[in-house]
Amino acid sequence: MKTFKVTVDNQIYTVKVEEIADNSNQEPEKTAKNTGSPAVAESPRPAPAKEAPAAGQKQEETPEAAPAAGQGYTLKAPMPGSVLEVKVSEGDSVKDGDVLLVLEAMKMENELSASQPGTVSRVMVKKGDSVNSGDPLVVLT
Repeated sequence: MKTFKVTVDNQIYTVKVEEIADNSNQEPEKTAKNTGSPAVAESPRPAPAKEAPAAGQKQEETPEAAPAAGQGYTLKAPMPGSVLEVKVSEGDSVKDGDVLLVLEAMKMENELSASQPGTVSRVMVKKGDSVNSGDPLVVLT
């Protein structure tokens, strides 16, 4: 039996783990023994993280559902960060792949590009703004 300390959301848990023989034909038990501290029998797995682009590559934000032609879309922040530079202004025409703004996240500069051609109808951020994941940045029509 091995004992581990696990910290989840600043809460420390003491977990005892029993080593068992490898029986590939049997399904593992999903139990936890009470050791006096809260224990987690099974925790949900987080969604796989998207790979970050290599240095110098563009990071494109794709809309959740592709809009119908002519309806436009909203570029949303793919991660929390700070707006370093806004490269477009309202009324500008953009092509698919044009860089709309530069977002700094985890000390890396990420160029966010248009995923379709259109006209910038609204710029919702300015240089220096802090944004959270999912925040609307630029609206194209």
